[in-house]
Amino acid sequence: MPQIVVLPHVEYCPEGAVIEAKPGTTICDALLGADIEIEHACEKSCACTTCHVIVREGFNSLDEATEKEEDLLDKAWGLEPNSRLSCQAKVAETDLTVEIPKYTINHAKENH
Repeated sequence: MPQIVVLPHVEYCPEGAVIEAKPGTTICDALLGADIEIEHACEKSCACTTCHVIVREGFNSLDEATEKEEDLLDKAWGLEPNSRLSCQAKVAETDLTVEIPKYTINHAKENH
């Protein structure tokens, strides 16, 4: 079973983590299943950017992002070429290393 190495994040995963993920599972669901409480303000419906992650290793094993996901990612804080919305990126057979950005844009939580 593929592993996801989660780099340390002050709020969600201070020590970092290594978790197993069943192929076909989204990165977001894998993180939540391991008690890494990544934000997902739109309830994983590809309508916000709060679950944005940067895939440091294994990016090319993921399915290509949809146009809708790409449009949303353009609004994400700290966008990088290997950024994905974790609610849309499904684990394949390859191990991944992901970084949860330090900041996120959550209009509902921040009263925008």
